[in-house]
Amino acid sequence: MTSITKCIERVRKRIADAARRAGREVDEIQLIAVSKTRNLDDIRFAVASDIMDFGENYLQEARGKISEIGLDGLKWHFIGTLQKNKTQQVANLFDWVHSVDRIEIAKRLSMHRDMQLPPLNICLQINIDNESTKSGFKIEQLSKTVEQVIELPQLVLRGLMAIPASKTAEVDQRRAFAKLRHTQAAINNGLDSSDKLDTLSMGMSQDLEAAILEGATIVRVGSDIFGPRLKDATN
Repeated sequence: MTSITKCIERVRKRIADAARRAGREVDEIQLIAVSKTRNLDDIRFAVASDIMDFGENYLQEARGKISEIGLDGLKWHFIGTLQKNKTQQVANLFDWVHSVDRIEIAKRLSMHRDMQLPPLNICLQINIDNESTKSGFKIEQLSKTVEQVIELPQLVLRGLMAIPASKTAEVDQRRAFAKLRHTQAAINNGLDSSDKLDTLSMGMSQDLEAAILEGATIVRVGSDIFGPRLKDATN
């Protein structure tokens, strides 16, 4: 058993324990292994442990992995800051984009997504703590933005994503995640049933329990699966 396999088992146990605390089914929560800066062997070890969803931040690095890994059934999630000049390639390489932080990016992803591919799943990134160092929509912008994005072809708006300010106490971590959950609920109240958002992409290695307690449907875990973060690659 590899160290990655053992780490995945520990993360899955944490998810199951948190789901139990929340009175939720563990199958409601999807685990994405954040594989940025990791090599193909690390990804293959994760696949051997039935991880099928991988999160990448950098287009150039991800492009090589997606072409080399050669395994059917994997889903690739773009979770990094997306520049305008990268939208065409990202739109057609990935199954999900979690980090749509402005309407222009959504429009470009829609424009570039190949019509022969299934619609691209996206989440709107919310600057939940209004941090000056982070991108993302402000909550007060969302109603108009959601209306615009829902109308874009070749996209499916699945939900919201956030990376809150780092906090150590679970009670403090939960506040930001609860805010995102309430925001999504408020948006859904104004949407037709066919358009309702079903995804909350929130929670990472250090705070996945708090996120699950507040309704996360996707958690994005890197260092607790693959070990300490390696030096970032170029985009």
